[in-house]
Amino acid sequence: MFFHAVENASLGSGYRLPPTEIKDIVDAPPLPALSFSPQRDKILFLKRRSLPPLAELARPEEKLAGIRIDGKCNSRSRMSFYTGIGIHQLLQDGSLGPEKEVHGFPDGAKINFVSWSRDGRYLSFSIRIDEEDNSSKLRVWVADVETGIAKPLFQSPDIFLNAVFDNFVWVDGSTLLVFTIPLSRGDPPKRPLVPSGPKIQSNEQKNVVQVRTFQDLLKDEYDEDLFDYYATTQLVLASLDGTVKEIGPPAVYTSIDPSPDQKYLLVSSIHRPYSFIVPCGRFRKKVDVWTTDGKFVRELCDLPLAEDVPIAFNSVRKGMRSINWRADKPSTLYWVETQDGGDAKVEVSPRDVIYTQSPDPCDGEEPKVLHKLDLRFGGISWCDDSLALVYESWYKTRRTRTWVISPGSEDASPRILFDRSSEDVYSDPGSPMMRRTHAGTYVIAKVKKEGDGGTYILLNGSGATPEGNIPFLDLFGINTGSKQRIWESDKEKYYETVVALMSDQNEGDLCIDQLKILTSKESKTENTQYYIQSWPDKKVYQITNFPHPYPQLASLQKEMVRYQRKDGVQLTATLYLPPGYDPSKDGPLPCLVWSYPGEFKSKDAAGQVRGSPNEFAGIGPTSALLWLARRFAILSGPTIPIIGEGDEEANDRYVEQLVASAEAAVEEVIRRGVAHPNKIAVGGHSYGAFMTANLLAHAPHLFCCGIARSGAYNRTLTPFGFQNEDRTLWEATSTYVEMSPFMSANKIKKPILLIHGEEDNNPGTLTMQSDRFFNALKGHGALCRLVVLPFESHGYAARESIMHVLWETDRWLQKYCISNSSDIVADRDDCKVDGNKAKDDLGGKAVSVGGEGGQEQDDVDQDEFLVTLRSLLW
Repeated sequence: MFFHAVENASLGSGYRLPPTEIKDIVDAPPLPALSFSPQRDKILFLKRRSLPPLAELARPEEKLAGIRIDGKCNSRSRMSFYTGIGIHQLLQDGSLGPEKEVHGFPDGAKINFVSWSRDGRYLSFSIRIDEEDNSSKLRVWVADVETGIAKPLFQSPDIFLNAVFDNFVWVDGSTLLVFTIPLSRGDPPKRPLVPSGPKIQSNEQKNVVQVRTFQDLLKDEYDEDLFDYYATTQLVLASLDGTVKEIGPPAVYTSIDPSPDQKYLLVSSIHRPYSFIVPCGRFRKKVDVWTTDGKFVRELCDLPLAEDVPIAFNSVRKGMRSINWRADKPSTLYWVETQDGGDAKVEVSPRDVIYTQSPDPCDGEEPKVLHKLDLRFGGISWCDDSLALVYESWYKTRRTRTWVISPGSEDASPRILFDRSSEDVYSDPGSPMMRRTHAGTYVIAKVKKEGDGGTYILLNGSGATPEGNIPFLDLFGINTGSKQRIWESDKEKYYETVVALMSDQNEGDLCIDQLKILTSKESKTENTQYYIQSWPDKKVYQITNFPHPYPQLASLQKEMVRYQRKDGVQLTATLYLPPGYDPSKDGPLPCLVWSYPGEFKSKDAAGQVRGSPNEFAGIGPTSALLWLARRFAILSGPTIPIIGEGDEEANDRYVEQLVASAEAAVEEVIRRGVAHPNKIAVGGHSYGAFMTANLLAHAPHLFCCGIARSGAYNRTLTPFGFQNEDRTLWEATSTYVEMSPFMSANKIKKPILLIHGEEDNNPGTLTMQSDRFFNALKGHGALCRLVVLPFESHGYAARESIMHVLWETDRWLQKYCISNSSDIVADRDDCKVDGNKAKDDLGGKAVSVGGEGGQEQDDVDQDEFLVTLRSLLW
C-alpha cells in the first residue's frame, strides 16, 4: 500500500517532462524552410521556432462551420509561423552568398503567408504581434529583396488582413489584392441571454441525407451571425506606391484567382442559407468573373447548399466544380460537371465532362467540350494547345488513367497514355515535371534534343522496386512512348529525389544539354541536404549544409525487413536499432511496434515495397523513434494490409487480417533476436490507435501493453462510414460491431494507455471516443489510463502537451514493457488463434447507435496535420 501511495503522489497532476535523452531531441532547434525566387537566383531561409507554449493554444477560438477562428487575429487559429526571413544569392558555382536578413518589422513579430512577386523583386507577408490591442491582428508587409527593407503595405493603421479563408495575391509586379476586415465592422455580435426559440431541424420532405461525423459545425442563428462577422471580407487593391482601392461589396469571399494575363479575377464566395450538419465547404457557393479592377463580368455558377452529397467514395457535389484558369493561356476558363448527379453508385457514361470557355463570351457562345471521362476527374496538367494530360481515377477498383489530349485541335483524338492500378507502385511511370511561366503559372516542361524533332517531357518518379524506392528522372517521348533514364538516385548508400526544375527562366522548350535540377540527398544517418545538378556534365553543387538535428542518434541502425503473412501476403517494415547495439553481445531488446493499417484490393499490391532503406530517419516530436534513445528496438510502419479482392469488402475480414499481420511482424523481430518475446509493445495514432486497441483485444498473446493516441473505438458512433469504409452501419452491421474494440472491452487484459486531445476536431475521432472506451475498460477491471490534453486537437502541438505525452508513454513502457515479468511466450502458445477464431471470439452483440458518421481524415490546419503525419509516418 505504501509503495502505491508514494507512486501515485509522485505522478502528480501537472505537466511532466520525459527523460533528458528524449527531451533534448524534441527541443532541438528546427531547420528552416526553403523558398526559391521565380528567377531561381535567390533562396529564402524561412526560420522557425521550436514547439509553441500551451498559452498559444489556450487563446480563445470560435468553432464555426467546420473551421476554427482566432477572433483576436481574425484568422484560422493555431497557425504556425516564421520568426525571420534570410535571403541568399545563389551564385554561379552553386554556393550561397551571405545572408541578408529581412528587417524593419517589430521584434518578436510572427510571419505568415510569405510570397514572391512575379518578377522576384519583392516579398509579401503578414505580421502579427500578440498584444491585447489591434496589434494582434495581421498586417500586410512588403520587403524589397535587394535591400531586405520591409515596410507596411498600407499607410493607414486601420487596415487589417482577414485571413479566415484567403489572404492576398499579387495581380502584377507592384499590386496586391488583399482580403481585409471591413472598416465599417463593429463589435462582434453577442449571444442572446434568452434564445428566441428551440433549435429545430426537419426532414419532412423525406430526403436521404447521410453525412460523416463533421465537427465544429454551426449550431444556431447566433453562430451564423458570428461566422458572417469574422468571415466577411472587403477586397482591396493595394499598390506599392500607396494607392488603395476597394473593389466589390463586402462578402464571405473564399478565394480570388487572377487570370495569367492579369485582366480578370475568378471570385468565389459562400452565401446563406447555411447548414447545421455540414461544414462551410458545402454551403451555397457562387463563382463570378470580374475584371482586375473589380467590375462584374458574369456569374459562372450559383451552387445550392450541398447537404446530400452521397458518402460513397468518388461522390461529388452537383454542378460546376474544379473551376480554374488554363495555366498555358492568357485567360481561358475550364471546369468539370458530373453526369451522374454526383453519386458514385450511379452507372453512367460519361461520368464527368470537362468544359472550356472564355471569361467574357459573346452572346450565344456555348462552352466547348474539352474531354469526356468514364472515371472521376482528377486534374489536368497543361502544356500548350498541342498537349495536356488529363487524369481520372476510381477508388473502388483503384483504376487510374492518364489521357493525352490536344486542347487546340478538334481533329486530334484523345488517347490513353497510362492505364494502371493506383496500388501498383512498381508500375508508376512518374509525374511530369512542371516549369514556371512568366505569368507565375506552372505548365508541363517540354524538352528538346539536338537533331531530334520529337516531343519530350520529363517524368519524375519515386521508382518503387522490391529493393525499395530508387527515384528517377526519365526523358519520355510523348508520341512514341520511348524512355531514356537521364538521372537516377544512388542505390547503395543514399536516397535522392528531384525537387524542382531550376532552368525554366526562359520561355520555350528546355534544351536537354542546358537542364538544371534541384535535388535532395540523404542517407540512413545523414540528414537531407540540397544540391543543384547541371547538364551536360551533370556537375553537382551542394547548396545547403544543415547540421544533424539529433547527433546523439546519428549512428542509429536502420534496415528494411521483409517477411510473410501466413496467407502468403508479403509484408515489410523498417527496423530501427539503437546506436552501437549488437544482438549477439547485447541480447534482445524491449521493442515498440508502431503502425497504421491500410486497405488494398489485391495481395500483390499489398506486398509491394514502399519507401527506401536509405531514407534519413526523421524524428518528429511524438515519434516512436525517440525511444531509440532509451535503448528500444523500434519496428516502424510494419504493413498491416486489409485486403478485399474482387467484390469482397476488406473490412469484413479486418480482425483476421490485422491479427495475422501483427503475428508475422512479432515473429520476425523475435526470429532476428532483436526483440524480447515478453517485452513487445504496440502503439499507433488515430486509425493506428484503433488498430492498437483491436490487437490487445484479439491478439493478447503478442503484446505486453499498448499506447493508443487520438483513436475512435466504437464504430457505431460513426454510422455513415469511417476511414475507407463507405457502407453504413445498417448495411454492414456485423462489420461495424466486430471491428469496434469498444465491443470487446471485456477481452482487453493487457495495460493500455489512452491519450486524446480535448479539442479533437478530426471527423470520427471525437474525444468522447476515448472517454467512453476508458469507462468500458474500467468497468471490466482492465489496467488502463486515460490522458486528455487540454486545448489539443487531433495532433498535439504545445510543448507542455508533447513533453507530457512523451513522459506518459515512457512511464508506460518502463513499467509495463521493460519491467514486464508475465510469460507472453506461454500466452502466445496457448492463445494463438487463426483468423476465423479471432472473428468468432468477438464479444458484445449489443449495438449502441448514436452520433453522426465520421472518417479519420485530418480536417485540421496544415500544421496540426504535419504533427499528425509525423506521428503516423515515424
